[in-house]
Amino acid sequence: MDGLVNVLVTVAVVAIVIARQFRARAIDTDRRWWLLPVILAVVSLREPGILDADHRAESAVLLVAELFIGLVTGVGWGWTTRLWTAPDGVVWTKSSKASGAVWIVGIALRAGVFALGSALGVHQDSSALMLGLAGTLLVRGGILTWRARSVGAPSRPTPSRPAPAYGDDERSAWKERV
Repeated sequence: MDGLVNVLVTVAVVAIVIARQFRARAIDTDRRWWLLPVILAVVSLREPGILDADHRAESAVLLVAELFIGLVTGVGWGWTTRLWTAPDGVVWTKSSKASGAVWIVGIALRAGVFALGSALGVHQDSSALMLGLAGTLLVRGGILTWRARSVGAPSRPTPSRPAPAYGDDERSAWKERV
């Protein structure tokens, strides 16, 4: 039953993240952007079946590949996301088409790792997928927070400086190649 719960949690997190990434949102650089990835990592690492007992070396290599793909996907996603600063200084973010392409490539690579593991006869637990997702979210959140701080984001909106609605006289924070 734990495997089913992991799959459901992973699917729910991915659905929420994908739905939110293409909507404009203000970035609060003081927010605990690392909390969800840490929770996902803890949930995934609590299971003893993350490595196949009969194929330890092969499953460890597949786990490292999954983590690497997750980290690279997070880097790609973080750098292809658009940032802009509103007149009041609040930094906004919205994923681009390139971000969607990064997700598609990341999913395709993960499917390839799973297919390789299946061909080798290695049992692959859903915990590896969840750990890779945690890495993706952690790296993406870190990059976006760093980028938002580097363009001068205030720590959080204040009553005298509320976060504007999307499209209210925004200006580009910096010209990005996407």
